Amino acid sequence: MTSDHPTHRAQLVHHARRLVPLGLATGSSGNLSIRVPGGMLITPSGMDYDTLQPEDMVFVGDDGQWQHVLDPSSEWRMHQAVYQARPEAGAVVHGHPTYATVLAIRRMAIPALHYMIAAAGGSSIRCAPYHTYGSAELSAAAVDALEGRKACLLANHGLLAFERDLARAMWLAREVETLAQQYVMTLQLGGPVLLEDDEISRVVDKFSRYGLKQRD
Repeated sequence: MTSDHPTHRAQLVHHARRLVPLGLATGSSGNLSIRVPGGMLITPSGMDYDTLQPEDMVFVGDDGQWQHVLDPSSEWRMHQAVYQARPEAGAVVHGHPTYATVLAIRRMAIPALHYMIAAAGGSSIRCAPYHTYGSAELSAAAVDALEGRKACLLANHGLLAFERDLARAMWLAREVETLAQQYVMTLQLGGPVLLEDDEISRVVDKFSRYGLKQRD
């Protein structure tokens, strides 16, 4: 089992163990996946992150089938929907960080209060409508909210982010949580002064040549 994409399995374990310390999840909430040929590898359902091993990662095929003693995350449909809709997506992160979830409970989008919002691809981070977790309806709503974006909020639920690899997807998810915290705090001061769309467009263009650097 571990000979099947061992590097990706190790990456999933490593970053899953970062979810709680980074404030992106509590307990066993949240989930991660990486696209692989023929499907995806995704964290299993209901397991403590500290106990995860590479062999626990579940391969789910493009047909939605798996053959593993463990079940994949209950949100596997949402991950699969992102990969089907966005060919540039190499990894997906879903979590329930406090500030992003607060805004999601209020069903509020994050506006252009800081230039870092451009990291998600545009001048806002939308909030998808509420649907039951794990459902096809939630998956479709998330894909719609991600149009032209790489992150969104999920009403009364949490956040979703993708990038070309898992390290970048984790980085983006943490940036979204920071933006959410800044937005909540500025609302207590009367609300943020927003950046213009043309400025965000300039930053989006600059970010196409800038981002998280990784050692070879």
